[in-house]
Amino acid sequence: MSEKTWRGIRKIAVIGAGAMGAFYAAKFFDMDPGSVFLIANGERYTRLKSGGIVVNGKRYDIRVKAPAEGTDPFDLILCAVKHHQLDSAIEDMRPLVGDDSIIISVMNGIDSEKRIEAALGKGKVLLCAAVGIDAVRDENSVTYSKEGKLVFGEAYNASLSEHVLRLQNLFIRTRIPNEIPQDMTRALWWKFMVNVGVNQVSAVLKAPYGVFQRSEDASYLTDMAMMEVIEVARKEGVDLKADDISKWNEVVKGLSPDGKTSMLQDVEAGRRTEVDMFAGRVIELGQKHGLPTPVNQVLYRCIRVIESGF
Repeated sequence: MSEKTWRGIRKIAVIGAGAMGAFYAAKFFDMDPGSVFLIANGERYTRLKSGGIVVNGKRYDIRVKAPAEGTDPFDLILCAVKHHQLDSAIEDMRPLVGDDSIIISVMNGIDSEKRIEAALGKGKVLLCAAVGIDAVRDENSVTYSKEGKLVFGEAYNASLSEHVLRLQNLFIRTRIPNEIPQDMTRALWWKFMVNVGVNQVSAVLKAPYGVFQRSEDASYLTDMAMMEVIEVARKEGVDLKADDISKWNEVVKGLSPDGKTSMLQDVEAGRRTEVDMFAGRVIELGQKHGLPTPVNQVLYRCIRVIESGF
């Protein structure tokens, strides 16, 4: 183990300063203002440099660095961009990565880690999913009432790797609630199942979490979309069950009724959504395994119609 490994994680890069990126950047800043940088180019660089970010009413003037500026490698790189921004984010990461770097993605979906690893090399990427956070972004301001937790690890965690232990130590120091499941692949698919259900239905219905807390009809729609994920997951070797839907329905009860999914926030802001990563991926896997996915077919078309009006 290198000296840097023994020192722990001290230098952190956050790529993407939306609701998730801003939330975690602020947590790292609160631990040590000198530990974290926001990575950005162009107009985003200028905006973050001059305006900072605001989280729950507190302004954070976090240092901003352009990838081309040159730097020593970062201990941790946290990727929090949208699906269609990942390719450019990977290029931004290249000059930041060293031999001991750890990369985590808090993006939605089940494929970002594979794409990052394919581009930047094996042994650096840990699986990660943010669960139960209700952060909402408005311009450079982020508000939240529930911070949820980060579920992370190697694909399997019967014993904990050096990277996992280093990251766990950081989360303890920053007071970020976290969990290391034995089967992280399954946990990642569970989060994907949830996103396919609640993100897409919320975008179509223009519904915050409160609608799903009180409407059986809204919950039924999300349940049916998630059932299609369970079916394709089983064909992919991931043993999701109907009980996993019940687990989500308990989580949503504890979220702010005014909280909004990331896709609803995108729709309201007129931004491109991640429907290709959600319904599009379910449809693709359904075709691969000969499984019908009618609910996701409908959600896909509905969201495409909404996007056409942007």
